[in-house]
Amino acid sequence: MASRFMRELTLRQLRALAAAAKHGSVTAAAKQLHLTQPAVTLQIQNLQTLAGIPLIQRTSDGMLLTDAGRSVLALSERIEAAIRDCETSIEMMTGKTAGRISIGAVSTAKYFVPFMISGFSKLHPDVDVTLSIGNRQEIGLALRGYDLDIAIMGRPPADIDMDLHLIGDHPHVIIAPTGHRLARKAGIALADLAEETFLTREPGSGTRGLMEQLFETARVRPTIGMAMSSNETIKQAVIAGLGIAFISAHTVATELDERRLVTLDVDGLPVVRQWFVLARKDKVLLPPARAMLEFLSARGAQFLPRTHGRLRLTRSPVRARKR
Repeated sequence: MASRFMRELTLRQLRALAAAAKHGSVTAAAKQLHLTQPAVTLQIQNLQTLAGIPLIQRTSDGMLLTDAGRSVLALSERIEAAIRDCETSIEMMTGKTAGRISIGAVSTAKYFVPFMISGFSKLHPDVDVTLSIGNRQEIGLALRGYDLDIAIMGRPPADIDMDLHLIGDHPHVIIAPTGHRLARKAGIALADLAEETFLTREPGSGTRGLMEQLFETARVRPTIGMAMSSNETIKQAVIAGLGIAFISAHTVATELDERRLVTLDVDGLPVVRQWFVLARKDKVLLPPARAMLEFLSARGAQFLPRTHGRLRLTRSPVRARKR
């Protein structure tokens, strides 16, 4: 059976299964593949016959993959990634392009990743770079699907074997509007913030998870206000006085310099994590992507926003004068 599976398996079958899994229906899969519904159904049936075990099951929510189906889908994703890599290699060899790089970054990193790409592009002007921004879960999903060459994030996915390179420190702080009652107070305990309203990122965000871990360790239950999917929205909401927020210091550098926000002097903060550039160990990186990985490993830290001196300087003009 295994020999027949390897001998008769086709891309059409794998792509039919992948499309059906993505959309949950044969109708939508057929539309994506520009085929008729019977043609897609036949491809899936032939694939199941080769596998000798059901790959999909129909439910009231649509078509779902069985465990065997998920295994075959993972194979399909690896094959599609290999085909894309081969296509890029051939294009490079024939002089059609200098190569492409697909980069993913968590949304907090969007404040400096464009500068990293700019620095790399000055050295490699003919390389085409595609940047995708998402939260930690979304970038992790893209890595699992082999959609990215490299990713820039904090804590890497635990279930993928990654080639990991440190970029630099990533401090997190608690921000407040400049007129906040605690703006000039030193040595604030986390417990003192229990009655404050915290504006947070959405579930699945690395920043949200780090904040929850911080308060859980301190056995403090913060008051959670609105959850937002954008750091920009959180910053504007804090400036407007709707609450305070635990946030990456790299996202608020400009607002701190302009004194539209302050960082609260909370005991134990900033919480410092790290930025990494990473790639799947089982994904073959072509020369352009390998060059980008080496560039960020060696020089990525210089593109991180400066935080030294900012965090205390912007708390209070009065305290700054006393120094």
